[in-house]
Amino acid sequence: MQFAPNATPAPQAAQGTPAAKKDTLSVVDNRTGKTYELAIKDGSINATDLSKIKSESGAVLRSYDPAYMNTVCCISKISYINGDKGILEYRGYPIEQLAQGSSFLEVAFLLVNGELPTQK
Repeated sequence: MQFAPNATPAPQAAQGTPAAKKDTLSVVDNRTGKTYELAIKDGSINATDLSKIKSESGAVLRSYDPAYMNTVCCISKISYINGDKGILEYRGYPIEQLAQGSSFLEVAFLLVNGELPTQK
């Protein structure tokens, strides 16, 4: 199965009206002719959903992402990382600010409770 960069858009409904919009990705396995609907959540598909797609011998489809250029390992409410821009934040606080102005226990409190501790 290949995803061509200039793939044709999804077909329109028979009456000439656009097909209903859904938060899914339709995938046609050209080896078997089967069509699969993969849910899209937060702009991504769950890679384990690819295991629904099987060859005629029953082997599941896997994804391969060299150098993890398009892989999301998780969605976190605790940390934010943007390596291209040099950003690392915990609970909205830049790591530089935490490293310079907070103790280990204060940062641990932040991670568990969502805010830095107060003097009280």
